[in-house]
Amino acid sequence: MSRLDGKIALVTGAARGTGEQVARLFVAEGARVMIGDLLEAEGEAVAKDLGAAAAFVRLDVSSEADWAHAVERTLAQFPGPGGLSVLVNNAAILDMKPLEETTLADFERHVRVNQIGPFLGMRAVLPALKAAGGGSIVNVSSVDGLSAKPHIIAYAATKWALRGMSRVAALELGKHGIRVNTVCPEVGGPAMRAPYVPAGIDVEKTLAFAHGIIPYQRSREPIELVRDVARMILFLASDESLSCTGGDYAVDAGWTAGRLSPKA
Repeated sequence: MSRLDGKIALVTGAARGTGEQVARLFVAEGARVMIGDLLEAEGEAVAKDLGAAAAFVRLDVSSEADWAHAVERTLAQFPGPGGLSVLVNNAAILDMKPLEETTLADFERHVRVNQIGPFLGMRAVLPALKAAGGGSIVNVSSVDGLSAKPHIIAYAATKWALRGMSRVAALELGKHGIRVNTVCPEVGGPAMRAPYVPAGIDVEKTLAFAHGIIPYQRSREPIELVRDVARMILFLASDESLSCTGGDYAVDAGWTAGRLSPKA
């Protein structure tokens, strides 16, 4: 048996990057997946490539109405006794600016997508997950929700908040058999990083820039670093993680463990 046989999942931000890799891995492991994104052409293309086990729905994660439609569409697209049992809140934005250049509108935009989006998503899927007898919610935070760096005050605020939201939800929803966990990756899709990479530098090759603790990380294919994040999400979505809830799972090759000394 595959690891997600019989499961139905809704994955946000799945038209490209980490979300796309999650959708592909989920289908390969037996799940049926609804791809939610604002990028309609890209999302439709991924769904078409994955065949009958996948479909696309346009989803603005900051819209309560869009969430209601996405859940309704998922249940209609993939009928069956199991019902929707997995939500992956992956959609996010990143706008790097110093504090003094970050406007209120900038900050609020991050909150609407990165924080309100997962809040609305968890609330929207709750009736379906309860009807299914339980399930798994995986919220994608970041190493920037575990530590800090300059020029990301809005992004970091939302990613730290998402970890707290996930723990509260884990405590409240456990009685329904619903697990809620957070994945904190160091790498995301190249498209998120691209605006901040100098011209002439391969964006994908920057994915391993922080992976100095484990030397082999620098020689692996960049896409494999993104797939490592998808593999952690797969584990948390599967029944292999039935004892895991309210946890934060860093996928960062030791980035948040600390810094090597010059003599190490």
